[in-house]
Amino acid sequence: MADIPFVYEFDFEYEVSQQISPMIRRVLAKNPSAFTFRGTGTYIVGQGHVAVIDPGPDDPEHIAALQQALAGETVTHILITHTHMDHSPASHSLKDVWQAPTYGYGPHGAGKLEQGVQVEEGGDMKFIPDHEVRHGDLIEGDGWTMECVYTPGHTSNHMCYALKQERCLFTGDHVMGWSTSIVSPPDGDMTDYMTSLKLLLERDDERYWPTHGTCIDNVDEYVHSFIDHRLQREHQILRCLDDGLQNIAEMVPVMYADTDKALYPAAARSVLAAMVRLVDTGQVRCDGVVSPDATYSLPA
Repeated sequence: MADIPFVYEFDFEYEVSQQISPMIRRVLAKNPSAFTFRGTGTYIVGQGHVAVIDPGPDDPEHIAALQQALAGETVTHILITHTHMDHSPASHSLKDVWQAPTYGYGPHGAGKLEQGVQVEEGGDMKFIPDHEVRHGDLIEGDGWTMECVYTPGHTSNHMCYALKQERCLFTGDHVMGWSTSIVSPPDGDMTDYMTSLKLLLERDDERYWPTHGTCIDNVDEYVHSFIDHRLQREHQILRCLDDGLQNIAEMVPVMYADTDKALYPAAARSVLAAMVRLVDTGQVRCDGVVSPDATYSLPA
C-alpha cells in the first residue's frame, strides 16, 4: 500500500485550552476511540470575538471545558465540518449559552438528499445550521476570514474551512494525520471523496488542522499519498476478483490482513465504497444492486 506519512505523536492535555498557533487554540475532548484517535479537537479562532469549529460530542465535561476556555470572550460563529456524533452535538447546548449562530453545509445527509438519495440515520439528526454555506463562501469575523471548501465524500455535507490569515485549512475528517477517512455509503461516496482530495491539490494551503490528531504540514505530498492509497485499494479489489473472490466478506480479511479484526465492519464499508466507484466506472460488474452482500466479477 501507499506509504502515508502518518503522525501519531503530539502534545495534548484533555479539556484544556492550548495555543497551537498565533490565532488558533484547541480544546481536546476526552473521547478517544478507534475512530476519534485521541479525541475530538475543538478549535477556537481569534481573540475576544471568536469562532469555534466542531464543538464536539454532547459531553458535559467537554462543554464545561469550552465554556471555561472562553469565559470573558464572545463566540460569534460556530462552524461545523459535518454531522457525525463526535463533531456537532455540543453545538445544541453551546449556541444557547453563547447566543451564537451555527454554520454548515446542511443537515445530516444534505448533499445526498439534494440528489434524491435517502441516507441512514446515525449522525446528528438534530443539527440544522442557522446559516447554510456553500463552496467559496466567505465567513468574516473580528480579525479573521474563513473560506468554505466543500469536500463531500466522508459525508455528503462535509465542509472544510480555510483561515486566510494563516493559510491553513481545518479539514475535519476529510484528511487526518493519523488515519485515512472512513467512506461509508450511501452518505459516504468514494467518487466524491476522490474528487474532493484532488480539489485540495489546486489550493495553496500551507497547513491542515484535522479535527482528530495533530497538524499536517507537507500537504501536497500527504494528499497525493491519500489518493494513491485509495487507488491501490481499488487494485486490491481487482486482484481479489481475479483470484476468484466474489464478495466483500471474502475480500476484507485479504485486503486488511494487518488490521484489527474489530475494525473489519468499518473496512467492509470502505470496500463497498470503493466497489461503488469501480462499478460506476465499468471496471467491475455487479450481480444485481451494489450492496455488501452482492456478488461481483470482472467484465468479460
